[in-house]
Amino acid sequence: MSIYVGNLSYQVKEEELKQVFSEYGTVIKAQLPTDRETGRVRGFGFVEMSSDAEEEAAIKALDGAEWMGRNLKVNKAKPKEDRGGGGRRGGDGGGRRGGDGGGYSRGY
Repeated sequence: MSIYVGNLSYQVKEEELKQVFSEYGTVIKAQLPTDRETGRVRGFGFVEMSSDAEEEAAIKALDGAEWMGRNLKVNKAKPKEDRGGGGRRGGDGGGRRGGDGGGYSRGY
């Protein structure tokens, strides 16, 4: 199981996140996803601890707590949803275009 940590400061480092959660048990891993284009931290992260009891203690203590000037949102992480659709994007936007002058009568 993993913990979701939201509303993080954009200046936070993984080591700092680990340190905060280590007060409630053994931190196995801390991750801070970054924006693909800018490389900047996205304002949320994930923490994995060694037991469910430790995770529960951390969630209870840190949800809503102020850290680095922000009120944290801490809860059990939800499984990543399958976005489906086979990666299909775009298309032609639908509808007809051109051809008969947009359906207006020319009055000839």
